Amino acid sequence: MKNISSVFWVSIAILLIAVVYGVAAPSNFETITSNIQAFLTSRFGWYYLILVSLIVIFCIFLILSPIGAITLGKPNDKPEYSTVSWFAMLFSAGMGIGLVFWGAAEPLSHFATNPPLSEPGSDDALKESMRFTFFHWGLHAWGIYALIALALAYFNFRKGEPGLISSTLTPILGKYASGKLGGLIDILAVLATVIGVATTLGFGAAQINGGLSFLFDIPNNFKVQLIIIGVVTVLFIISAWSGLGKGIKYLSNTNLVLAIILLILMFIAGPTLLILNLFTDTLGKYLQNIIQMSFRIAPLNSENRNWINSWTIFYWAWWISWSPFVGIFIARVSKGRTIRQFLIGVLLAPSIVSFIWFAVFGTASIHVQQQGRIDLTALKTEEVLFGVFENVPMTTFLSIIALILIAIFFITSADSATFVLGMQTTYGSLLPPNSVKLTWGILQSLVAVILLYSGGLQGLQNALIIAAFPFSIIIILMIISLYKSLMKERRDLRLYVRAKPIKKITEQEPE
Repeated sequence: MKNISSVFWVSIAILLIAVVYGVAAPSNFETITSNIQAFLTSRFGWYYLILVSLIVIFCIFLILSPIGAITLGKPNDKPEYSTVSWFAMLFSAGMGIGLVFWGAAEPLSHFATNPPLSEPGSDDALKESMRFTFFHWGLHAWGIYALIALALAYFNFRKGEPGLISSTLTPILGKYASGKLGGLIDILAVLATVIGVATTLGFGAAQINGGLSFLFDIPNNFKVQLIIIGVVTVLFIISAWSGLGKGIKYLSNTNLVLAIILLILMFIAGPTLLILNLFTDTLGKYLQNIIQMSFRIAPLNSENRNWINSWTIFYWAWWISWSPFVGIFIARVSKGRTIRQFLIGVLLAPSIVSFIWFAVFGTASIHVQQQGRIDLTALKTEEVLFGVFENVPMTTFLSIIALILIAIFFITSADSATFVLGMQTTYGSLLPPNSVKLTWGILQSLVAVILLYSGGLQGLQNALIIAAFPFSIIIILMIISLYKSLMKERRDLRLYVRAKPIKKITEQEPE
């Protein structure tokens, strides 16, 4: 137990108090979280939009700068994982369940239920539905992950600091980064991680339940979701016990294959030509309007503002609350890559795959809705995907693949989280004890159960936005700290814009 930090005990205590309170007074718990969420979205929506946009701009700056040639590690370090395995792991950890959960449901909602600007069901609503979905799951989302992961990988592998969020602030906090202030920062990161992961596990349990209900008439209620979470908890703890190189790597690669199979089958079974046309048109409109969408706050239109609060602000909070978990995990598997390679890979590859995914499943759901054979908007969010499958060939086969995919995404997300939480609470150890991972595995499942019990999906969303706010302040400090350290290294290594900077710097040891 000597390797367990005080961050572990304090975080456990806070979360156990929340769990007990959620069980004892679920209605009151939901009311309090709703009030805090409403306050944050109405008063600080502008703050979320500006912060996330600045993160993307900062990442692009580093890609274009000579700083991008710096290696995340010692000059001769090579990547530990192949590019395919690396991409599979960061993708499974970063967006797995979310893509399957929202792939058909979000574009449909923007088109038929509550479009951002146009009349429901109109051609303009169709185009907007895809454009804003691309916006929510594209560069901004992965920019947040990339920044946190870059800071952690840089300070851990190149500067020799512990793999902790607090360690990335050493250039501006000095000795306080390893003191009580640093401990407080790590506690906030742990709490944000648990809430972010628990929310995603709640979404996953709800969708597995929705699929089983749609296919086999199994009741769609909290009791069934509790059983699902219990079963999957046992499975991901077994995976976590086997270690990062085995469990997560193999499951992530399996997930990538299943996701590709499901994507290709849906592309063939769905409106193929419409998918291709909408993907092409939407990609152009996304790039054309990205600046306007990034800062859209609708100050004079309460209806549009409510839409932004419910969708864009929710997503930015979701990515921020997930960023300690995804960031630490991506950093852990990215040693040996240059900053430029890392940022291009993390920003572009997952974004493009997300665009393709939503083009296929979103277009299919809208096409089914337009045909009028079933009203998908009458289904619960977690059932929409299976409603789409019911109206295309290979219904049962597609549904079974989707359920397996969700279950494995569930396991890989929770498995990765137990490793990351263990790492954050054992002084940045790259091999946290299994007892610590077991504790975090059980606790994050308990939090997911309480959030579902107290407020369903809305309760999950409330908790996300609340958890993200304090950690967003830490992100600002991380940008300043990383910039300060990189600028110093740029001067020390004499990095300037010239023909071949990469070879020169890899021959030098960092200070």
